[in-house]
Amino acid sequence: MIGAVIGDIAGSVYEFRNTKDYNFKMFPDGSNYTDDTVMTMAVAEWALRNNIEAPVEVQTKLLEEIMVRFANEFPCPAGGYGAGFDRWLFHPELLIDYRTGKPSCGRCPYNSWGNGSAMRTSSVGWLYKDLGTTEKVAETAASITHNHPEGIKGAQAVSAAIFLARNGATKEEIKNYIQNRFGYNLDTKWEELHTTYGWDSSCQGTVPPAIISFLESSDYESAIRRAICLGGDSDTLACITGGIAEAFYKDIPEYMLLAGISCMPPEFLDLVEELSSRCN
Repeated sequence: MIGAVIGDIAGSVYEFRNTKDYNFKMFPDGSNYTDDTVMTMAVAEWALRNNIEAPVEVQTKLLEEIMVRFANEFPCPAGGYGAGFDRWLFHPELLIDYRTGKPSCGRCPYNSWGNGSAMRTSSVGWLYKDLGTTEKVAETAASITHNHPEGIKGAQAVSAAIFLARNGATKEEIKNYIQNRFGYNLDTKWEELHTTYGWDSSCQGTVPPAIISFLESSDYESAIRRAICLGGDSDTLACITGGIAEAFYKDIPEYMLLAGISCMPPEFLDLVEELSSRCN
């Protein structure tokens, strides 16, 4: 999971100052974790404590409590929450139930297809012993807010890619599964994306480019560089790519690892260690 966090930190300063330079400076002044890391940690805390046999309503209630607590305890030093999710976290009294058009009674899903459901799900790809459970838990983690089919699909695809990567699947096997299961086009070449890609905060516009950045990489660092220099939502692209690349390559350059650790609060480091011990 720390691979996702390092990707987020590396992309943080380029989110609103996009670069197309593959040789950009890694971790310049101002690099820090964003909302992507905070919610990645919140989902990890939930996944470690959650009982997947409990009713979905019980599971999502626990996730809601943890997400809100993490958002309040760890204000992100870089980046910020999208408008819809910000209301969900901090101003639920302003939420409108999209199904009725009336004020909601507490927090409710808001039919989002944004990439937030995909960037926060890396721990789900690590914790479970089979792909079916992984995708089921990813759906639960997404649908608390991102209950649009594209929001759920994005979270499931990222979790599945991490599950396959950590269990020894080849890049071709990962690509074929994601394309066949979720219908994403992963045949576009990274060089074409690098030329044409722009800002896109949707799952359907973020997850495929992030996966392609991993598929055409040679190691963890090159995956992160490819994701960030696409432009667009750089920290989220790199967060997704980094989670998959860590699972596949199982090796992160020491300087990148140290940069990530130096930014993370002790509570986040404890969660990473606990997740690691559960997965070994």
